[in-house]
Amino acid sequence: MPELPDITVYLEALQARTLGEVLLGVRLASPFVVRSVSPPMKDAVGKKVLGLRRLGKRIVFALESNLFLAIHLMVAGRFRWKEPGAKVPARLGLLALDFPQGTLLLTEASTKKRAAVHLLAGEEGLASLDRGGLEVMGATLDAFTEALTRESHTLKRALTDPRLFSGIGNAYSDEILHAAKLSPVRLARQLSPAEVKRLHQKTEATLAAWTDRLREEAGDQFPEKVTAFRDGMAVHGRYKQPCPVCGTLVQRIVHAENETNYCPRCQTGGKLLADRSLSRLLKDDWPKTVEEWEDRRAGG
Repeated sequence: MPELPDITVYLEALQARTLGEVLLGVRLASPFVVRSVSPPMKDAVGKKVLGLRRLGKRIVFALESNLFLAIHLMVAGRFRWKEPGAKVPARLGLLALDFPQGTLLLTEASTKKRAAVHLLAGEEGLASLDRGGLEVMGATLDAFTEALTRESHTLKRALTDPRLFSGIGNAYSDEILHAAKLSPVRLARQLSPAEVKRLHQKTEATLAAWTDRLREEAGDQFPEKVTAFRDGMAVHGRYKQPCPVCGTLVQRIVHAENETNYCPRCQTGGKLLADRSLSRLLKDDWPKTVEEWEDRRAGG
């Protein structure tokens, strides 16, 4: 799922191409992608784009007549910028937004169609989509601490809860926690003030660094390679690959459709966290430390 760095770079590319332009047409390939009823989508046609913004993981077009077009890409949704009037792809295409200089296509590479488009009237209408999470970039340590400890969650869950923090998902939470040298299953309320401060600093630094990196990769082109798994990530998507800091093989916890990746030496003091599927299968044979796991891999 595109997160804050990806959404920021998408926004910058869209601002360069659509700000001040008139939305000439909306072509729906899948009517189910539109999740709002009033105002109707046709009301957006002919309106000028007055601004763009991020709302959590949504991209929002501010249009004339106090209308807001909000798009959530979810897990597999992606944008493509094509020539004016470009055809909507038959299998993956959901929506086309036609502008004078080009067409913005919304595609989704999944059988589970989760991407969502809302057309809303006024700031109050847009606010109905706001989950209320803290915008980390530029947030004070006090504000960060309040959001982090508002509920009794693990660090992984707290960082990815849109009611607590805005724009952070599965991928960058893994990278943040690795940078902060903190276990994803530590309870947020059990952190010392020094650990909270470190997490605050690493959260902002990690998101800023990846935003800069993605911005540089895209250059003047529209960002096409938006993915949760990127070269250069320390742990996310790197199960059984060496940690770039200590060389220990990255481990994971799998729960439903989500996977948490971590380095057992950098983050958990050498302890292996129980993977629900494997630990249930292996029971007492589940290795407790990274040394035990490495011995078994080596046949010791």
